[in-house]
Amino acid sequence: MDIYMEEIMDHYKNPRNKGKIKKADFTLADSNPLCGDELEISIKLEKDQQTVKEIKFTGKGCAISQASMSILSEYLIGKKLQQIIALKNEDLFRLLGNIQLSVMRVKCALLGLRAVQKAIVVYKIGK
Repeated sequence: MDIYMEEIMDHYKNPRNKGKIKKADFTLADSNPLCGDELEISIKLEKDQQTVKEIKFTGKGCAISQASMSILSEYLIGKKLQQIIALKNEDLFRLLGNIQLSVMRVKCALLGLRAVQKAIVVYKIGK
């Protein structure tokens, strides 16, 4: 369990894919008002308009929300939008190493996944 917590802290202190994409295909901001976590996600697609080429995020919040988004962002590169929409909570928890989270921290961990899925739905509706 300690190794997973070390990875979470590493992603929190050294987040991967942090920043903004200047010419993103779509962006979305979301937050967890109970905890104060905030994320803004930007995604650039491959030419097929179905595959994630690049994903970046900005935001602030607890270690779990920010590390979870960092880990998730690495995983999502190269994935099809439909694969991302189909991801379940359990899939994200596996990426996090199945660490034990309190009920409040579960919402923090899921913020990134929910935001990305919401962004894809909004993007698809707008097409």
